[in-house]
Amino acid sequence: MSESTIGIDQLSINTLRFLAVDAVQAANSGHPGAPLGCAPISYLLFHKYMRHNPKHSKWTNRDRFVLSNGHASALLYGMLHLAGYDLTLEDLKQFRQWHSRTPGHPELGETDGVEVTTGPLGQGFAMAIGMAIAEKHLAAVYNKPGYEIVDHHTYGICGDGDLMEGISHEAASLAGTLKLGKLIFLYDDNLISLDGPTDLSFTENVQDRFKAYHWDVQTVADGNDLDALSKAIEHAKSVTDKPSLIAVRTIIGYGSPVAGTSKAHGAPLGDKLVAETKRNLGFPEDKKFYVPDEAAKQWGQIVEMGAKYEAEWNELFAKYKSEFPELAAQYERVQAGKLKEGWEKSLPVYAADAKPMATRNAGGAIMNAFAEHVPELLGGAADLTESTKTILKNSPNFHIDPKGQNIFFGVREFAMSAAVNGMAAHGGVIPYGSTFFTFSDYAKPALRLASLMHVHSIFVFTHDSIGLGEDGPTHQPIDQLTMLRSIPHLVDFRPADANETSAAWRLALEHKEASFMALSRQDLPIIDPTKVDVYASVSKGAYILEKGGDKPDLLMLSSGAEVWQIVKAAAELKKEGINARVVSMPSWQLFERTDEAYKLEVLPNHLPKLAVEAGATLGWWKWVGRHGDVIGLDRFGASAPGTLALEKLGFGVDNIVKRAKELLAGVGKETPALAGVTEL
Repeated sequence: MSESTIGIDQLSINTLRFLAVDAVQAANSGHPGAPLGCAPISYLLFHKYMRHNPKHSKWTNRDRFVLSNGHASALLYGMLHLAGYDLTLEDLKQFRQWHSRTPGHPELGETDGVEVTTGPLGQGFAMAIGMAIAEKHLAAVYNKPGYEIVDHHTYGICGDGDLMEGISHEAASLAGTLKLGKLIFLYDDNLISLDGPTDLSFTENVQDRFKAYHWDVQTVADGNDLDALSKAIEHAKSVTDKPSLIAVRTIIGYGSPVAGTSKAHGAPLGDKLVAETKRNLGFPEDKKFYVPDEAAKQWGQIVEMGAKYEAEWNELFAKYKSEFPELAAQYERVQAGKLKEGWEKSLPVYAADAKPMATRNAGGAIMNAFAEHVPELLGGAADLTESTKTILKNSPNFHIDPKGQNIFFGVREFAMSAAVNGMAAHGGVIPYGSTFFTFSDYAKPALRLASLMHVHSIFVFTHDSIGLGEDGPTHQPIDQLTMLRSIPHLVDFRPADANETSAAWRLALEHKEASFMALSRQDLPIIDPTKVDVYASVSKGAYILEKGGDKPDLLMLSSGAEVWQIVKAAAELKKEGINARVVSMPSWQLFERTDEAYKLEVLPNHLPKLAVEAGATLGWWKWVGRHGDVIGLDRFGASAPGTLALEKLGFGVDNIVKRAKELLAGVGKETPALAGVTEL
């Protein structure tokens, strides 16, 4: 068989196959097996079924595509190039190279047409579910009879590895519960994983599993059968009350001498096997990165169709805008990621003499105060709504009415957080997810991807320290702040009172980036807003709460609830003639972004520094320097009433005063264990 004797569909598929294989071979790194097996699925989706415009990859009503098994990135890059996205043949030749637009795994923002960052298996699957949630919500809010301006599908390809990951179970269960009828996944059922046959580790009946999750399930016996694939996709599109899974039996490394084995999975085939594979499939052996004219013309039809799809939508939206001008203006605003002008005026300000309030309670009140003015807010908790206070009282439940802004994610912290990322990547909503802070452990991989993707995801964590009390060490976060603060770009907020919490929410909404809040269970006093511009101060990450006179003797700094302990300690020290400056540090990330002059203003070199935080001490030494001291926890907490646990573990005022005096007495003495730490 030769290039001239195979049909145009097959030639187009083989062109995609070998662009991927050649990219992997040129990089001497990557995964050729899945592209060889899945190229027919991908071709059919991009060419026949997806409504998308490669020349306007951010068209709001486009169908989304997620390659959850992101190791097959060469397949996606080949598709994007052939379909007419802003990705050149030269970009394919630079696969996996420094500063290339074709990194080893798909990355949002690096490559035109990539919707989300995938590679950590299972997360793409869950993010696609978030995209389908956003689509369903926006359709319910904005569509009018005859004006379906939000009407698109989310398609995805996943592999065995995705479905082995625990997150896929959580996410699939959630998707079935929410009846996400616009979600269609094609499962690359090739019976092979990296270690060998899936019989070694994955023997469940996937189809029955997804039926139990209330998905519509189909099986296609041959991944090269375009007619069978088409019928399956057509059927899936007709099912509007269930997400769809199409299990497609493919052959990993199709056409190659190592087809059907794990040798085709994660390593280049080598020049000899590449040539044999091309020969087997009737493709020119001596040509690399070759796109036959007929195949280029066939793939090029996508550009023409995409322009037509968007033009039809633009015409519809123009009529919609004339008929529903206010709703259309809101749609354009939220799609552009712009907040409603003046929305911040709805944020409450708490007087200094107001009743002490837990920051979790303040957070709930603040959300409800601004919710009407930020209709794009959408989210919920992992079965902890009553505890985290993250429910919008005047909005219905999404499960009953998809217009509702309240989603009950169930005890699915990881899937919730990944879905939040998918919602953020979809656009048109500002999503959030919430749980106890200690359970951020379950969510952490999704927070990492949120930060890597630079998406506007907000995570609200409550019960932020040993101050939560009787639930004990299993529920008392110790290391979580340090862990999450170590994630590049992720904005941290640990507010000390209701006013700092209000500022944190404002900043989280204004900054189009991933952030998290750590909020208290215990009641806290209120910072006097007439003496401190709390919003401006929190926006800088750290600020002087109490000057401690013109010439303070030392500086004490903290975040969250412990700020009030150092305020009390400063008052006790003053009785003994010791002046202490008090610094509140609600956000390390924002403080890091300030200039050096401001850092030195808040944390001057000459003052000895004592940091106090009910969490791990790791990291605080950067701020206190090697001559400073840290009161924290390098052990787990204890089951006891919160105030008692704090006192016993060193966060009582008496111990803070004692350590402050010891610090002053030891000024100038280098701490050997910290001799290498650089201070400001």
